[in-house]
Amino acid sequence: MLHSRDEQALSATAAGYGALCKAVALDILGSEQDAEECLNDALLAVWNAIPPANPENYRAYLLKLLRNIALDKYKEKHREKRGGGQYAAALDELAEILPAAQSTEHAVEQREMLHAVSRFLDTLPDVQRDLFVRRYWRFSPFEDLARDYGMSVNHVRVTLTRLRKRLQKHLRKEGLL
Repeated sequence: MLHSRDEQALSATAAGYGALCKAVALDILGSEQDAEECLNDALLAVWNAIPPANPENYRAYLLKLLRNIALDKYKEKHREKRGGGQYAAALDELAEILPAAQSTEHAVEQREMLHAVSRFLDTLPDVQRDLFVRRYWRFSPFEDLARDYGMSVNHVRVTLTRLRKRLQKHLRKEGLL
């Protein structure tokens, strides 16, 4: 419907994906109002991108747009507070094992790294995969993960530490580290 520029496509997108999008933005930003604003910005971005864009996976495309918008908003709001918050903490945890992007020449390597991480996630049981994705993609706080999965905060931290070590071994095995 977006390809035909039918405005009802935005309403359908909001109805079908709005709750998920707001949950992702809320995890990153911690504010209902900011999450709602991100959803609206993502809907506008989708409207402006399609056409000519023709995403293979519309849900993933929308979530990536929304996540980038939320991360930009987070960075803007926390510019003076470098190193604080869940976003920085989660990235610091992964920084120990994932190499930093240095230039556009590393785009192919980054794509290979993304595929390797995806293959690693496919090997995990559902709860471990969900914990990993929620922490490192949605930047969920340890406390929220513990509550949602019926674990102690320490159990969540230990599980994620072990998963990062397993990921590191996996990436070494694949020749990416």
